[in-house]
Amino acid sequence: MAASVVPLSRVPWWVEWAARVAAFSALPSGVWRVALGVGVPVGFSGELAEMYGPGWLLTPYVILLSVLAEILALLTLGLVRPWGEVVPRWVPFLGGRAIPTLAVVVPASLGAVAVTLITMLGAVSWYGPEAMGHPESPHGVAGVVMTACYLPLLLWGPLLAVVTVAYYLRRRGG
Repeated sequence: MAASVVPLSRVPWWVEWAARVAAFSALPSGVWRVALGVGVPVGFSGELAEMYGPGWLLTPYVILLSVLAEILALLTLGLVRPWGEVVPRWVPFLGGRAIPTLAVVVPASLGAVAVTLITMLGAVSWYGPEAMGHPESPHGVAGVVMTACYLPLLLWGPLLAVVTVAYYLRRRGG
């Protein structure tokens, strides 16, 4: 039995806004990581500068991590777009079928919890001795820039949770 699909025109403006902010919350940290990976001096010194310098392992890792994080963040838009409710017609065998609500809500909810926990743990330990409190970590302007680039990540999980609840309520007719 196909799930009924409530038209997307009923997505409230604030849910659309929350989805967009969540979708792009990973972008600043990704840009910062890519800059680190390609050798832009981002403020590390001493042994940390050597450890976090560009190389055959770090550069592909930070680029892949940044691209993956942004793709996952962009999936939030599926909660307010038609492709999050109905499989696009160009998809073989499944095109045009309604996506079961729980097939979207369960992974989105798990993602919201995971991202919230990871980013909150990072925020709590940000100035610890193994992170920005380390003497060779970025300080001054470089530290402010790095912090400003990672700060939007704190929005991703909670906004994804809000948009997920709105998606669930809209799809269930609540």
